[in-house]
Amino acid sequence: MTFDGAMDTVVMAFEIAGVAVLAVGSAIALVTGAVLVARGERDGAYASVRRNVGRSILLGLEILIIADIVKTITIDSTLESALILGIIVAVRTFLSFSIEIELEGVPPWRRRDRAPALATEPPPALD
Repeated sequence: MTFDGAMDTVVMAFEIAGVAVLAVGSAIALVTGAVLVARGERDGAYASVRRNVGRSILLGLEILIIADIVKTITIDSTLESALILGIIVAVRTFLSFSIEIELEGVPPWRRRDRAPALATEPPPALD
């Protein structure tokens, strides 16, 4: 087997893994949501499915980015493929960033500021 052939196999494995994470993770999230609905926890089901599908998308995108990087570096190392990789990574990074903000409710750089405040603030007094 040639180097290019081996790298094609590696890239294909990463692409299959990325798609599998997207499909299996989303399916598990939907099944978990259905179980929660069956238990009567509709609000919790929606939040759970949304959060877990988002996490599956984030992980799947990261794995697919790995496949694109390996392909560009080892198989198709031209200026054109590097530019295409840059665009793909930029789009996927933007998507990942947007999904993460949707899931967490705050940008990543504000998460640390928010977590200690939530943990140390006493609950509001009930009058």
